[in-house]
Amino acid sequence: MRSIWNGAISFGLVSIPIKLVNATESHSISFRQIHLSDGGRIRYRKVCELDGEEVATAEIGKGYEEADGSIIPITDEDLAQLPIATAKTIEIVSFVPADEIDPLQMDAAYYLAANGPTAAKPYTLLREALKRSRKVAIAKYALRGRERLGMLRVVDDVIAMHGLLWPDEIRVPEGVAPEGKVSVREAELDLADALMATLGEVEMDSLTDEYREAVEAMISAKSEGAFEPAAEAEVEPAGGKVIDLMAALEKSVNAAKASRGEATATAEKAGVTPIRRKAAAAAPKAVGGKKSTAATKKTAGGTKKTASAKSTATKSASAKSTATKSTATKSTSKAASPKKAAATAKKAAPRKRASA
Repeated sequence: MRSIWNGAISFGLVSIPIKLVNATESHSISFRQIHLSDGGRIRYRKVCELDGEEVATAEIGKGYEEADGSIIPITDEDLAQLPIATAKTIEIVSFVPADEIDPLQMDAAYYLAANGPTAAKPYTLLREALKRSRKVAIAKYALRGRERLGMLRVVDDVIAMHGLLWPDEIRVPEGVAPEGKVSVREAELDLADALMATLGEVEMDSLTDEYREAVEAMISAKSEGAFEPAAEAEVEPAGGKVIDLMAALEKSVNAAKASRGEATATAEKAGVTPIRRKAAAAAPKAVGGKKSTAATKKTAGGTKKTASAKSTATKSASAKSTATKSTATKSTSKAASPKKAAATAKKAAPRKRASA
């Protein structure tokens, strides 16, 4: 692989000559601008504003524009003479645990290759030290006219460097989170956990850019004159649609299981009990225009007896049940004591009927 930068890693008093190689590449399909009427290419021409002449790339330099519009020419020699220690050096400043690096700071990735036989030993020393410490190195370096921040880590048997954004380049996410207080129920979290467990893990190497593949297939078909436009898919407008979150989660769990060849199961089989709406409480029955009530009291034997107050004209007495008296304004029930219950049992004669 072609190197884009040559320099050295400064590791304390150890200097490791290295070459910087791009670790990533873009597979995006690029398009050209054309004239729709005849298919001719549309090109951008670099023209000098003073004389109106087109300028070749070799004759183009860089300059800094001041507030009044005047240009100060800046050459590569000017930049090379700046007193920056990282001009040709990746200077390691600290070693930190990898989880302390915010992924938001991640930028371009590079491989650091040992430059020459003399670099093999110190290169291997740094690589093994990073492996054993399970840390990453934070470094400063200069590339393409500016000083940058980087993170060095081990990938297989190679030291890789990720460009990092400076902390002040990370924007504060103000006004991004949903407004107002939103509550999430435990059952909804349980279903979300079940969906995550069902989807499981994936081999990153198995993921492909399906859109790029479709574009390549379309270009190939057009070049062979066999392209037939597909029917336009109907897309439902997003937003403004109220959904049943629980039902959507349950369907997602079942769909994920079905896509993996498993039998379709409900969320309950996955150990999740969906929330069910409670039925409305039935209205109490009315007897004689009044609501019936039940009073429960404990007896001396530890058992519970329930006495129902009935609004009737007459009531019969029983030796086994507690006498209940009803009045026009209040119904009360009292449990008989053991002695009184025994005395009552001996009396066989029924009591006279009480008038309401």
